Amino acid sequence: MYKLCYFVPESHLEQTKQALFDAGAGKIGDYDSCAWQCEGEGQFRPLAGSDPFLGSQGELERVREFKVELVCSDELIKPAVYALKQAHPYEEPAYEVYRLETF
Repeated sequence: MYKLCYFVPESHLEQTKQALFDAGAGKIGDYDSCAWQCEGEGQFRPLAGSDPFLGSQGELERVREFKVELVCSDELIKPAVYALKQAHPYEEPAYEVYRLETF
């Protein structure tokens, strides 16, 4: 089992979650579409050669974003990450994948 965490602007929050649920992520026992999310502020500066969804090259951008966390089974983690990248508006989406232990 893995935990997948990612950061996304509100405009694409539901779209990215649905893409992950469609890929099989977010299932816990007899429940699906399970996720946890919280609002915060992200920042980044697009560098030369980038094609930013938000902001301008060389300018520091701050944006309201959500951090979303959900679980994913071992056999579905790669398709889930692919689905996230396809649904996410950013050229380089920020995400984290953690292996979970069962006790």
